[in-house]
Amino acid sequence: MDLARALGWLPPERFRSSPRAKPAALTAWHTPGYVAALERAEAQQVVDDATRARHGLGTTSNPVFPEMYRRPATGVGGVMLAAQILAAGGVVHVPGGGTHHAFPDRANGFCYLNDPAFAILALRAQGARRVAYVDIDAHHCDGVEHGFRDDSDTLLVSVHEADRWPRTGAITDRGLGNVFNLPVPRGFHDDDMALVRDRLILPAVAAFRPDAIVLQAGSDGVLEDPQSRMALSNNAHLGVLNGLRPLASRLMLLGGGGYNPWAVGRCWTRLWGALARQDAPDRLPSDAQAVLRGLRWERRGGGRAVEPAEDWVTTLADPWRGGTPGDGVVASLGELAGRLRAWV
Repeated sequence: MDLARALGWLPPERFRSSPRAKPAALTAWHTPGYVAALERAEAQQVVDDATRARHGLGTTSNPVFPEMYRRPATGVGGVMLAAQILAAGGVVHVPGGGTHHAFPDRANGFCYLNDPAFAILALRAQGARRVAYVDIDAHHCDGVEHGFRDDSDTLLVSVHEADRWPRTGAITDRGLGNVFNLPVPRGFHDDDMALVRDRLILPAVAAFRPDAIVLQAGSDGVLEDPQSRMALSNNAHLGVLNGLRPLASRLMLLGGGGYNPWAVGRCWTRLWGALARQDAPDRLPSDAQAVLRGLRWERRGGGRAVEPAEDWVTTLADPWRGGTPGDGVVASLGELAGRLRAWV
């Protein structure tokens, strides 16, 4: 948000503060017992063994921290507000959303509440019967698939790194036929994603004819991110967003994974710029550079601060990172093509 404001892309009239979802609202997808346990863990800042075993709280992947209930509940409130804003059509960016690993009764993978699930439910409550959910995070959207794999009014398309945690999202997963998973190999690059976009993502969404689209645009697939071995630039994310935008009257863009703060900030700001009809400058103005130069990142718990590459603080658009589409990607697309034709 600071970077978008420094570029003049986020005037006050285009910004809304997210409300915090109330516990009763959260039980539309999460169990009452889990919501109560999450509230209690935040208040007490400790969990007992029974809660840890039952709900996955207080683990290495789902640690206790001061706003462990309030922060994700605000993410859910954000998608609920976004759905209301989109009732008459349009686009909304909810960068604080995208926590796609949480399950109804337990936390999972740093995700405590599943706001993408609430995005789908909230859009439906606002009259969007058919919702297409597209996820390009490096990690598979296991929680969302769990909730909607057997919902014929929801299309699920996930592009994620193969053999990467949580090691779900096999290409053979079908649900009711509305689940299309594409695990991709390490080194997956921009030309690979362009091929996947044109042969899988856009044809599937167009054939589904959704009333609304939710795009989870996790930035952890970019080359600089430490949590994947993919080799994308933020051009890949922009290409998917631009391709999806005309396919429904309502589009909700979420954040998601991303562990290099410069890559995250540049990617999501660029996506917001696209929604706001703004082009990335060749070189960032000084105020925008100052935002990026002010970031600090110490990897692995307090080590030496990472020094950003110069283009991480002077540019918004990454260079194109392409090449010949990999044989594995082409073969997987071929495998899904038959299913897609039959499904259409």
